[in-house]
Amino acid sequence: MAQQPWLHEFEIAVDGPSTALSAHDGQMGAPGTGWFLDDRRLLSRLDLRLDGEPLTAVAADSAGPRTDVWAVARQLSGPTPDPVVQVHRERRLEDAVLTETITVVSRSAEPVSATLTLACGGDGAALAAVKGGLADDLPPLPVHVDGDDVGWDDEHHRTTVTAAPAPTDLDHGTEGALLSWPVRLAPHSATTLEVTVTAHRGAASAFDTRPGRLDLASVRLQADPRWDLATRTNLADVAHLAQTDPAAPDDVFLAAGTPWYLTLFGRDALWSARFLLPFAPGLALGTLRTLARRQATTEDPATGAEPGKILHEVRRGTFGEGEITLPPTYYGTVDATPLWVCLLHDTWRFGLPTEDVRPFLPTLRAALGWMERSAARADGLLSYLDSSGHGLTNQGWKDSGDAMRRADGTVAPAPIALLEAQGYAVEAARGAARLLEALGEPGAGSWRDWADALSARVRDRFWVGSGDDAYLAMALDGQGRPVDGVGSNMGHVLETGLLTPEESDHVVRRLLRPDLLTPFGIATLSSGNPAYNPLGYHTGSVWTHDTAIALRGLTATGHRAEADTVIEALLHLAQSVDGRFPELTSGEPLGSTAVPYPASCRPQAWSAATAAVLMTAAVGLRVDVPAGVVSCDPSPSLPRGWSLRGVQVAGEELALGDDGSRTTS
Repeated sequence: MAQQPWLHEFEIAVDGPSTALSAHDGQMGAPGTGWFLDDRRLLSRLDLRLDGEPLTAVAADSAGPRTDVWAVARQLSGPTPDPVVQVHRERRLEDAVLTETITVVSRSAEPVSATLTLACGGDGAALAAVKGGLADDLPPLPVHVDGDDVGWDDEHHRTTVTAAPAPTDLDHGTEGALLSWPVRLAPHSATTLEVTVTAHRGAASAFDTRPGRLDLASVRLQADPRWDLATRTNLADVAHLAQTDPAAPDDVFLAAGTPWYLTLFGRDALWSARFLLPFAPGLALGTLRTLARRQATTEDPATGAEPGKILHEVRRGTFGEGEITLPPTYYGTVDATPLWVCLLHDTWRFGLPTEDVRPFLPTLRAALGWMERSAARADGLLSYLDSSGHGLTNQGWKDSGDAMRRADGTVAPAPIALLEAQGYAVEAARGAARLLEALGEPGAGSWRDWADALSARVRDRFWVGSGDDAYLAMALDGQGRPVDGVGSNMGHVLETGLLTPEESDHVVRRLLRPDLLTPFGIATLSSGNPAYNPLGYHTGSVWTHDTAIALRGLTATGHRAEADTVIEALLHLAQSVDGRFPELTSGEPLGSTAVPYPASCRPQAWSAATAAVLMTAAVGLRVDVPAGVVSCDPSPSLPRGWSLRGVQVAGEELALGDDGSRTTS
């Protein structure tokens, strides 16, 4: 039976649409490993050996576009058990080029002679086939030789391999190419060679992107070493998940994550841009424009398109295997449209000039129109139902087929009206009202009334339980009944303005009970639910971004002490994962360590962008330029002398400090 590759032990590097996955020792060849570009595996084998023996990895580290491996050749021993021949592999990605610098170091007092070989090849497998475990037995593509260079062709790319110095021996056959070099090292010496793998694109596909420029180098919270660990690698990852819109290369968005989601996802890009807005307002604008260009204008059940709707994802071709097969541009999402409006309002709050909002007005009105029509046909609530037969069953962020659980553990029937989608819609409507007023456009009052009416419907239909045990259901099901499993969904509505202060207090208390709050964040489903599984995708695992959204809500509603509790959980997670936040992790620890969710992607944009939420939540940053508000409410747990750099408000960079200082540069 085909199985999706597990990723938790892989080294992963990324640069725009390019990503490289290898085993801990840098080797490619195991299921799921390889170099991928444009949703194709261009390099499926990269096997480095000395005298025919694989190397033993001692340490490896990956961040952004790089993977570094320290290995030893145990078969080349010296007079003691200590390894005397070490091999350093430095892998770098830059768009359509993978460069590997290999340095062989001898610590021996005697000369060392060996043969270094590098076996390489590519199968051209489609990313969806690799993800589905259907590409493990694909043969390598035929190799062509041009002098000292080798290469192979798939239907979209020509891949070439060059080396300096050139190999002294070059062989090729049905298993790919084998490059060889003699290694002769004097005592205590080293030698270096460089291998470059280049992809040459053929005919353009529907969504060929390039790496985008996102400069976060100045962003730093100076506090204690835990903060460097939790932010440094994640910010590097975020910068290299940036991609450009092929239709407008100056506009940058964040691809959702590597390896399976290295493209534009509406919901993921919008949340990531919201998280990073205090440090990267240009990313917010690029995301808004990129999605606005692809806003649906017609109705098409096959793609889920409806006029005014913001897309779910864009691929370079049809994507998927089996029951779920998505068209190149797919609109199966209930929440991306209100989230687009929320991001536009957020960007204005952070200082986007009002007149610069005006070009977005047609997209804004179309998005609001979709929200209004969607709610009108579903008893006043935003809901979803896949009518294509091959799309996503669940169309919120918890998009697995078994995500919507009742308190008895059973799966709720569609159509589903998600709690968080209603909250986003309320926030979007009220934010749109402010924008319309600022632009001198009509309709602000009616959208406030619409938001109030939706809030009342949620208040009337989503609350379950009573007294201190009252909480918000995660959704309403196809019969209009509450999906009353206790889940993390309620954390998403804290910052939306949907709740009264008393209702927010109820939600906060329920979120922080031990059945939801784990040592590493807030679980997707209560451990008291019969369907709870700490390794269930949305049924007990902890998602980094999900916890970050709840953290935003805690700070927005003034729950400072509770926010600090969640900050500590995320800092604990960062320590457990060497500073690189995963897409998700198990809802239960092993000792003090986070148990990996084996198929978790990393870096994932909204998980890596959680670093920004941690920093802004820790200092309690509040910004509303039109209202004249820029303030901090720092956590008491921050050490004396803290400072936050890289915040950008209304075109100025601010440096914030614990003495109340606010300097501009």
